[in-house]
Amino acid sequence: MTLTASCHCGATKIQAPAPTTATECNCTYCARTGAVWAYFQPGELVLLSQEDERAYSAGEADNRHHFCGRCGMQTWGDSPDWAAVYNTDGTPKPGFEAGSFPSTRIHALNLRLVDDLDWSAITVEKVDGRNGW
Repeated sequence: MTLTASCHCGATKIQAPAPTTATECNCTYCARTGAVWAYFQPGELVLLSQEDERAYSAGEADNRHHFCGRCGMQTWGDSPDWAAVYNTDGTPKPGFEAGSFPSTRIHALNLRLVDDLDWSAITVEKVDGRNGW
């Protein structure tokens, strides 16, 4: 089953497989946007339309936040796959040490943009990105 996310004005539409898990982060960026992220491997998100899309990166880590240039909705993200290297509390996973940088990328979809999403079918994990990273 697939779902479709759309920004408020409809200029950006993204199709993705229906997720069963998602993340709500309290870092300074995610807390301000209110996004709830479902993660996908590159190629799993299908950009159906993206008129006037813009991107923002807050630092050197190359976390790209994509948003609609018309209505401003936070739509999707493209970043290093931090979850491959670090636990949700910010500690390194076995085989890695603090300061390790992921070698792979991950894409994230803002589930808040999916109309009529069955939230009861999704486990949302709260992540302390403000203090853990």
